Amino acid sequence: MARASTPNPSAFSQFRTLLAKDLRIEFRTKEMVTSMGLYALLVLTVYGASLAQTAWGFNILQMAGGLLWVVIIFTSLLGLNRSFSQEKEFAALDGILLVPMDRSVIFLAKMSANLIFLLAIQIITVPLFAFFFLAMTTPANTAPLIVLPLLVGSVGIAGIGTLLSTITMHTRGKDVLLAVLFIPLIFPLLYACVSATSMMLVGTDDPGAIWRSLALAGGYDVIMILLSWVLYDFLLSA
Repeated sequence: MARASTPNPSAFSQFRTLLAKDLRIEFRTKEMVTSMGLYALLVLTVYGASLAQTAWGFNILQMAGGLLWVVIIFTSLLGLNRSFSQEKEFAALDGILLVPMDRSVIFLAKMSANLIFLLAIQIITVPLFAFFFLAMTTPANTAPLIVLPLLVGSVGIAGIGTLLSTITMHTRGKDVLLAVLFIPLIFPLLYACVSATSMMLVGTDDPGAIWRSLALAGGYDVIMILLSWVLYDFLLSA
């Protein structure tokens, strides 16, 4: 009697397994979240030391959106540099590539893990930033809506960053190369998110400008993530 063949797991099941693997490793080691959190706190400390020397007439609220996104961008770079550290160190990626699966599943799982880690850091960083730098100011009523550009921007950062971290994984000087590739490529998204965040904190007479900035950021996310998803199979096969 012929043995019944075992059905291949679905793409969603493979995605869930890969994502759970990354989350279990991080939950056990806490390397990425700890390093990103400490780095964000150090940047906030540098902000405090620098801005303490400014004149009394300095309006921190006008620059708060840009300062917040500087923390997010450079903290995410640190995390993205480490996102494939386990796969590279233990050659785990080679074993994953032997499994018959769509390579885009690997991209989506790693992107989702990076997004979760980045959002976890923001849950800590944003309230601390508000406490230290915005406690003596009066943000606009739209300030709570900054969660929207933070979410939209984080999705784009995780998607593009995952693709670029894969490209630079085996290169020499990958830390510098990732930053050189990442910053120019992320600039349109960064511009739109800083604009939306600043208008939400300061207030604006044209609420439509906020939604136009969010629409620009969302459109950028869709285009770049789809492009990364399509190119990922070719990238891993090269």
